[in-house]
Amino acid sequence: MEQVPTPLTRHLRVHQDRGHTVLEFRGEIDIASAMEIIPYLDRVTGRSDARVVIDLSRVEFFDCSGLRLLYRARSRVLDNDGRLLLVCTHPLTLRVLRVTGLARLLPPMPTLDAALDQPEATSGSV
Repeated sequence: MEQVPTPLTRHLRVHQDRGHTVLEFRGEIDIASAMEIIPYLDRVTGRSDARVVIDLSRVEFFDCSGLRLLYRARSRVLDNDGRLLLVCTHPLTLRVLRVTGLARLLPPMPTLDAALDQPEATSGSV
């Protein structure tokens, strides 16, 4: 059963879906919003064997602070033998992910369903 999203900050909602914690980033992800998100991100990604999805589908702006959040989440999840998936469809954000090489490490999926339907081997664990 899917839970109703919990409003943690204006830039982050968290809910559970199919055994994964979904971190839904919202609005403008810049240095100020990243500082709001980090405590929640660290709490979720620091768990042993965490199953996490970062959903960027409601993001309107995404700068290098957002990239740092993704790299941080990936590193922490992998250090704890977890799984991290990414949802992203915004053309400019996808371009940034490709140019920086992050799209190879954490392949973006077009929807939450597509991400959660991925086999375990494609969880950004390269």
